[in-house]
Amino acid sequence: MGKNSEKAIIRNPILRGFHPDPSVIRVKDDYYIATSTFEWWPGVRIHHSRDLVHWNLIGYPLNRTSQLDLRGVGPSQGIWAPCLTYDKGTFYLVYTVVRSFYCNMYDTENYLVTAKSIEGPWSEPAALNNFGFDPSLFHDDDGRKYMVSMVTDHRVPKKYQGRLVLQEYDPAAGKMTGPVRDIYRAEGIFLEGPHIFKRRGWYYLFSADTGTGEAHGQTIQRSRNVWGPYEMYRPEDPLRQEGEAYSVLTSRHHGDILLQKAGHCDLVETPEGEWYAVHLCARASEDRNPPDAERFAGERRYMLGRETAIQKMRWTEDGWLVLEGGGNTPKEEVEAPKGAAESGNPAQGGPADKEREQRFREAPVRDDFDEPCLHPDYQSLRIPMDEHFISLARRPGWLRMYGRSGLASRFSQTLIARRITEYHMEAGACLDFEPEVFKQMAGLILLYDTDNYLYLHLSHDEDVGKCITLLKAENKQYAYLTDYIPVETGRDIVLHLSLTGTQVQFSYGLRGETLRNIGPLVNAGFLSDEACREGWFTGAMAGICCQDLTGFGKHADFDWFEVFPTSR
Repeated sequence: MGKNSEKAIIRNPILRGFHPDPSVIRVKDDYYIATSTFEWWPGVRIHHSRDLVHWNLIGYPLNRTSQLDLRGVGPSQGIWAPCLTYDKGTFYLVYTVVRSFYCNMYDTENYLVTAKSIEGPWSEPAALNNFGFDPSLFHDDDGRKYMVSMVTDHRVPKKYQGRLVLQEYDPAAGKMTGPVRDIYRAEGIFLEGPHIFKRRGWYYLFSADTGTGEAHGQTIQRSRNVWGPYEMYRPEDPLRQEGEAYSVLTSRHHGDILLQKAGHCDLVETPEGEWYAVHLCARASEDRNPPDAERFAGERRYMLGRETAIQKMRWTEDGWLVLEGGGNTPKEEVEAPKGAAESGNPAQGGPADKEREQRFREAPVRDDFDEPCLHPDYQSLRIPMDEHFISLARRPGWLRMYGRSGLASRFSQTLIARRITEYHMEAGACLDFEPEVFKQMAGLILLYDTDNYLYLHLSHDEDVGKCITLLKAENKQYAYLTDYIPVETGRDIVLHLSLTGTQVQFSYGLRGETLRNIGPLVNAGFLSDEACREGWFTGAMAGICCQDLTGFGKHADFDWFEVFPTSR
C-alpha cells in the first residue's frame, strides 16, 4: 500500500482463546508477547509481530523437563504471569510456578531464565524470592535490576488486602540481593501483576487491580525513587464507586461490551514514539452459573478463557498514562502504529526469512500428521509427550498415541490439545483403534481441566464389543450421555463435534460414510473459568487422547485432527 492508504486497524482480541497475563517487549522492529500457560506444557507461549496487527506463535522458552516439571500440580496451577524483558542483548523471562494454591499457604516459586535469542536456547532456571506471584524484572538506566511482585498472606485475617514488594537482583551472582521492601500496602485496593517503567525521571508502577473477573482493572502510580513512596493516579471517572480502584482501564461498568475483564496490562513503545498497552480480556458466553452456585453465583461463563487485547495509550501533559481517545473502557478496534498499513503481514518474517517462516507457520486447520514433529500450537498436560506417549514415526502419516493414565491424572496422561478461539467452531479426528477391554479408550475430547470435559471415545464392552460412547465429567460428577453403541471392527472411525455458543453436538461415523449425531445437544458452558470449582484461569481446549488403565499401553492411531472456527 502507498503512504496515503487508509491506516491499518488492530482488531481485538489479538490473541484469541486462552492467552492470559500478556507481557510485551519490542526489540528493534520486532514485538514479542509472552502469556501464561498454567498446567499446560511446554511453558509460556511467545507470539511475534512486526506491526502489532498480525501475530504468530513462535514457541515456548520452557521446553525441557530440566526447566519445568509440572507433575502433580492442580488445575490452573503451574506457570503464572510471565514477564518478558530485554536488556543489552539478553532476553529475560521471570515467572511463577504455583505448586499449592487451593489452600491456606500458597507455594509460589519464582524463577528467571535468559537467552541471547528469543528462540533460545533458554537457560536453566535461577531461583528468585517466593513472596508471591506475578514477578516482574525492571532494568534501571544505571544498570541495576529489581524484581517487583505481589505478596500472598496466609494469616487470618490478612494484615493488608494488597501488598507489593521490591528487591534488587544481582545478575553477576544470579540471585536476589539486599532488603525486601514493601512499595505498596493497602486495606482496600488489591493489586497484582505489577510492572515498573521509567520515563523522564519518574518510576511508574503499573499494576492490575481487583482480581481477574468482571471487576478487573488497571492502575498506575509513580515516584521519583524506585523504592517509593508511590502516588496513585486518580483519573476522573463518573462511574467509579466508593472503595473501587482508580482504574485507567476497566470493563467493570460496561457489561454490554465485547471485551470484559480488562486489566493486567503491560506497555510497549513503537519506534515512532507511540505507546500501546496489551491487556487480558474475555468474551462472555450467554450462559450463566446457577444462582445457587458455590462460587460466582449467577455470573456469566467464559468458555474461551482470558485472552489478549491491545489499546493505544497517550501520556498527559502532567505525565500520566491514559487511553488514547479518553475514558477507561477497552475498544474492539484500535488504530495501528505508523507504517502498519504499508507493512502487509510481516509477522512471520520477511521474504529473506523463509526458513523461519516455515518453522513457525500457522497451525493447519486439519493436521494430517505428515510432519516429523507436532506443530507448536499443540500442548499437553504437565509433561512433554515423548516417545513413551506418542510417535509420528511408527506409522508414517499417522499419530500413534499410547494409552497411559486416566483423564484425572496429574502425572502421566496421553493427551494433546489446541485452544478453542471462538464460540462457533468444529473439531474432528479420524482414528484406528481396536480396544480389547473397557479400560482401553481413545477419542476426541473437549475439556477445561482434569475434572471437567466431554469425551467422545471408543472402548470395548463385555456385552457389546467395540463401542462408542460420550462421557461427561463436571466437577468430578461423571455421567455417560449415551449407551454403549456398537461399531464395526477393522474400520477407521471419524469423531466430530460442533459448538454453537455453548451448545455442542457430537457425531461419529465410519470413514467415508455420513456422520450421525450421538447423544443429546449438550450445554458445554460448564467448561469455563466460572463453573469449574478448582481451576478457573485457563480456557476450553479441543484435543485427542488415549488411555489404557490396564498398564499395557494399548495404542490408537490418528490419521488426522482438525480444529477450526465456523464464524467470527
